[in-house]
Amino acid sequence: MSIRIKPLLLCLLCAALCLFSCAVRKSEPHTGRVVDVSDSRVQHGQELFNKWCQKCHPAGEAGLGPSVMSKPGFLTRFQARHGMGAMPAFSKKQLPKKDLKDIALYLRKLNHL
Repeated sequence: MSIRIKPLLLCLLCAALCLFSCAVRKSEPHTGRVVDVSDSRVQHGQELFNKWCQKCHPAGEAGLGPSVMSKPGFLTRFQARHGMGAMPAFSKKQLPKKDLKDIALYLRKLNHL
């Protein structure tokens, strides 16, 4: 890959992250509805979300941080791992890959209520 293409790809990645991180809420507030946590991975994702994410993204919606409901799972995991703006980066020791996938699974279930 040429040296000129790498900065272009980096700029495109940053632009995509900015675009997705500023998404507006596309759902009604999640009042009175409960995620089915019969799947142990969904339950684990809910516990992790409540521990690490709930403070800034209440019920996945915008709070101190933007809504995480409209982002694809891979982008949510990337942003959690690397951070962006006020969003802290979570190391693999804090949140292993399996845990990030469980959080993304919980958010997918929450988004389909």
